[in-house]
Amino acid sequence: MGVADPQRKCVDIYYPDSQPRKMAVGGVLTDDLLPGSALPVADLFEWFYSDGMFHTPGAFALIVCVTALAQGPAIPRNAAELEQRIASLPPAEQAYERFRFWHTQLPPTEQQAPDVLDKYRAHLIRSGRTSEDAGQQISAIRSEGKRAEIQRWNRILTSPKPRFNTEPNAFLVEMTKGRKAGTALDVGMGQGRNAIWLAQQGWQVTGFDPAQKAVALARSTAESLGLRLATEIKAIDEFDFGQDRWDLILLSYVGARGLTERVERALRPGGVVIIEGTHRDATEGRAIGGGVVFDTGELPKLFPGLRVVRYEEPMARSDFGLEVVRVVRYCGVKPE
Repeated sequence: MGVADPQRKCVDIYYPDSQPRKMAVGGVLTDDLLPGSALPVADLFEWFYSDGMFHTPGAFALIVCVTALAQGPAIPRNAAELEQRIASLPPAEQAYERFRFWHTQLPPTEQQAPDVLDKYRAHLIRSGRTSEDAGQQISAIRSEGKRAEIQRWNRILTSPKPRFNTEPNAFLVEMTKGRKAGTALDVGMGQGRNAIWLAQQGWQVTGFDPAQKAVALARSTAESLGLRLATEIKAIDEFDFGQDRWDLILLSYVGARGLTERVERALRPGGVVIIEGTHRDATEGRAIGGGVVFDTGELPKLFPGLRVVRYEEPMARSDFGLEVVRVVRYCGVKPE
C-alpha cells in the first residue's frame, strides 16, 4: 500500500517488482522536490462531479452513472448560472439538478449523511422558499431522482461532442500489458471506451451501467467493429458479480467503497482489479462526489484480501475533467 509522507507530499509506490519507490504529488521524485516547494495548480478548473451509489436509508437512492465523474458540462459556478442551464428541463428534473448542485458542495462525509434531505429542505427554506414549495422539491427528488440521474448521463455520454477522454484509460492499458486475456468486467461501462478496447485485445468482456442509451451506444460501436460485448443495464447494487468469475475487474472512476467482498469473491485466483479515481486533494475548490474521491493510502486498505501490484497517487491528466489533478491508481491481484 502507499505510505504517506506529509512533509514531502508523496507516497511510497509499489510496482510489479514489489520494490517501493518515492514519487512526489507532481510526478517528480521526492529527492528532487525541495521542502516547501509548491505545485502549480490552475485557479479555475472545469471540473465535474458524480458519485457511486448514494444511499439515504428509508428515503431514496440516487444512482449516479458510475463511470461519469466528469463526462458532463462543468459545474455551474453559482445558482444563477445553474438556473440558466436547467431552464428548459421539466420541473422535476430542475428540482433534482438544484439538489445535486447543492449536494456536491457538501463535505464528503456530509454527502453520505442519512438526514441529507432534511438538511436540504432547511436550506431551501433559508433561501426563501416556502415550506410547501420546499416539500414539493423534496418529493420530486425522492420520486424522480433516480430517473433524472440516468437521463442526465444518457445525455452526457451520448453527446455528439463528448467532453471527456474517449480513449481507453491509460492505467488500464499499462497494467494489462503482457497479461493473458481472459474474462473482464467493466463496472459502470458508460459508452464503452474501456470495454471496447479490452475486447479488441482479445478479452471476453461484460459491462454494465444504468444509463441505457450509453450502453446502447457501446453495443452499436462494438458491433460496427465486429466485436462481441456482453452488456447489462443495471446499477452497481443490482449486478451479480458472481464468484471466481473474472480475470479482470475494472473500476474506472467509480465508487469502490462497499465492493470489497463482491470484488474479492468475484475475481478468479490470479485475477486483478484495476482502479483509477480522484484523490482528496483534487476536491479543494471543486465539487466532486465523495464516492469517487479517495484519501491517501485508502484504496489498498479497501481490498485486504488482494496483494498490491501497484499503487500510486500522482498528479496526472484526469480522464474526466481533462485537467491535471491528483489521482489515485491501484492494481491488486487475488492470490492463487
